[in-house]
Amino acid sequence: MTKIKLAVFDMAGTTVDEGNVVYKTVQKVINDKGYGVSLDQVLEFGAGKEKHQAIIDVLTNCTQESKIKEVAAEIFANFKPELKSAYESLDVRTFAGVKEMMETLRANGISVVLNTGYDRKTALSLVDKLDWKLDRDIDGLVAADDVTHGRPNPDMIQKAMELCGISDSAEVLKAGDSAIDIEEGKNANCGLTVGVLTGAQTAEQLQEANPDFILESLASLSTKLT
Repeated sequence: MTKIKLAVFDMAGTTVDEGNVVYKTVQKVINDKGYGVSLDQVLEFGAGKEKHQAIIDVLTNCTQESKIKEVAAEIFANFKPELKSAYESLDVRTFAGVKEMMETLRANGISVVLNTGYDRKTALSLVDKLDWKLDRDIDGLVAADDVTHGRPNPDMIQKAMELCGISDSAEVLKAGDSAIDIEEGKNANCGLTVGVLTGAQTAEQLQEANPDFILESLASLSTKLT
């Protein structure tokens, strides 16, 4: 196997423990419009995606709504202030052992970049709450609005490669808590794709995307690579 030089990690549910607040907020703003979608449905059809697209996909798969685009735009407009309010009082932390694992990777010459279905403003607010700094704790951050196409397209991983001067995707690992993270990694031709069970989806749901392996937590990843 080609040596991994870049690890691209999803944020919520993978490196960041925020109690599924984003998906609970997606559920709330959808149901505020009179629907009755469950959190499990939101996680199944929306996990890992840019949040406007997540709303579209949940409406498409879980409701009888005929005006998907118009209603999704209204819901997404409501989502932003709801999420801002939720985050202001949220206790954000990383999963046990994940910060130490990232330090081990970086000490062994593996760059660490976070990528996310959040917009950049939201992603930066999470990073700030964790007191993580660019270059000190991570080597880069790529958000959904930094690229043209969100997951499962490979744009965010390709942007991370550009940031770190990596030209061979076989040297890249992608890890995340949803099947769309794995699909993103495969579409970018990453050398390794890894699912984790700390977030949105179950082992069975992750396995449908055929990752190279599934971990209980990202914290144990360094033992696989160093």
